Amino acid sequence: MCGRYALHSNPDVIALQFGLDSPPRTEASYNIPPSSMVLVVKNSPEGKPVAGKYRWGLIPGWAKDAAIGNRLANARGETIADKPAFRNAFRKWRCLVPASGFYEWKTTAGRKHPWYLHPKDAALFGLAGITELWNGPDGPVRTMALITTGANELMRPIHDRMPVIIEPGDYAAWLDAKNENPKALLRPYADSRMEAYPVSPRVNTPANDDASLVERLDSRV
Repeated sequence: MCGRYALHSNPDVIALQFGLDSPPRTEASYNIPPSSMVLVVKNSPEGKPVAGKYRWGLIPGWAKDAAIGNRLANARGETIADKPAFRNAFRKWRCLVPASGFYEWKTTAGRKHPWYLHPKDAALFGLAGITELWNGPDGPVRTMALITTGANELMRPIHDRMPVIIEPGDYAAWLDAKNENPKALLRPYADSRMEAYPVSPRVNTPANDDASLVERLDSRV
């Protein structure tokens, strides 16, 4: 799964990597948890990538209660095309989630410790996601979920799952609603293009949000 990530790149850099016409309105955050409003990139009706803010935790359009979103922060890539909560969004409303890196927790001697994973050769990851529009009693709510897959070699000693990371060259294909085989892009990212290291357990508390959270700790942790 993916339960926390960071986005602290300059908005101009985000616009350049994701092909946006203008820098998105976003502030640096080093500790983004589910239920947050997060930046996503989708295609406009004209087929151009545009940025918007969506709540992390997908609420299917047919849901009666928004609370279901608390359980749907992640969708497994292996079953996403078949699950009623995700299949329509996967077919029609895919998105990219810009991320400077993400966190995962490694269990050692019965204790969990956070690790930070970030790209080696780019400013950002483009995490694969899906979006929905839920018409709630107080008006429409835009929500999203991240997609996960099996771990690559770098990730496997830390956790057996990881978010799907879309290659920059595949951004257009992923966002294209006419793509009849988006599932072909749901694969582990190349481990040679990522770096991982342990970080402070302060990231366990969502209220902690500062640059020290992504600083490397002793690698023996």
